[in-house]
Amino acid sequence: MNNELILNIVGTPIGNLEDISLRAIKTLSESDVIFCEDTRVTHKLLKLLNIEFKGNLIRCDNFNEKTMSNKAIEYIKEGKIVSLVSDAGMPLISDPGFELVKKAKENSIFINVIAGPMAFSHALIKANFSSKFTFLGFLPEKSIQRQNFLKQLLPFTYVCYVSPHKLINVLEDFKIVFDKNIKLYLIKELTKLYETSWEGNPYEVLDMLKKQDVKGEFTLVFEIPKLVHTKVNKYKKIS
Repeated sequence: MNNELILNIVGTPIGNLEDISLRAIKTLSESDVIFCEDTRVTHKLLKLLNIEFKGNLIRCDNFNEKTMSNKAIEYIKEGKIVSLVSDAGMPLISDPGFELVKKAKENSIFINVIAGPMAFSHALIKANFSSKFTFLGFLPEKSIQRQNFLKQLLPFTYVCYVSPHKLINVLEDFKIVFDKNIKLYLIKELTKLYETSWEGNPYEVLDMLKKQDVKGEFTLVFEIPKLVHTKVNKYKKIS
C-alpha cells in the first residue's frame, strides 16, 4: 500500500472522545489535507485530541461534495496525504463522502478505511431486538411519504436516524401506520454523559417524550412483527 495513491476515510467519535482510535489519531496527524463536513467541528476535535495539525481543513458537505471530490483527487495525485472525516462517526453513513469515494475508485485510488464508532450499531446492540437488521439512514422527509414507506416494509428489524425537529412527527407516523403493533427503541446522545433511551410501542414512547426536552441526535431501532397489512390499515397475524 505504501506506493499506492490513497484516500483515508477516518471514523471519529460520536460522543465520547476516548472512542478515537490510535490509528485515527496517527492518520489525522500525518494528513496534509483533511476534508470535513464542518471545518469548525473538525478544528475543535483536533484541538481536544491534542493533534498538532498543520495542514489544510477543507469543507466537503452535501452542497459542494462533487466539486471538492475533484479537488481531493488532485491533492492525492500530487502526493499529499488526504483524509475525509464527518462531524461524528463514519463518513458515508448518512454523511457526506459517497461521491468522493466513487471518484477515488474511478481513479484507481486505494480506499483506506480507519474504522470508528457508528450510532446505528451502538443502538442496535442496546435495543437487543435482533442481530439481523436493515439500516435505513434517514426516513423520507414528508409525513405521507414516510407513512407510505413504512407500509411497504416487511417484518424485520430496522435502524434509522431521526433529526430532533422531526422526531415527534416521525413517531406519530409510526402510531398511524402500526398502532401498538410494533416495538420501538429510541436513544439519543450515544456514548455521552447524558445518554438517554426510551422503549415501547409508539404511544408509550410519545407519552414518555412529553416530559423530555427533544434535543440531540436520535437513533431509532424498530421491529416489525410478522403481521400483514390489510386494506383497512389494520394488522392480522400470519397463520
